[in-house]
Amino acid sequence: MEIVYLLIPVAIILVAFATWAFFYSVNSGQFDDLESPAHRILYDDDEDMIPEDARVKKASSSHSSEK
Repeated sequence: MEIVYLLIPVAIILVAFATWAFFYSVNSGQFDDLESPAHRILYDDDEDMIPEDARVKKASSSHSSEK
C-alpha cells in the first residue's frame, strides 16, 4: 500500500510533463502544416515543381566572417 503514495505523485508529474510537452509543441507550430511534408518528398529532386505553399523557406546566411 505504501507504493501507492509514491506512484500517484509520479503519475501526476508524468501527466503534467506530457501536457506541457503537448502545449509546447502546439505553440511552437509543430502541428501547423501536416500535409506539406508528405507532399514535399514526392518533389524532392524537382525544386521548381514544388508548389509555393509546400516549399521550405531556406534561411539566408547573414553571417559575415570579419576578423
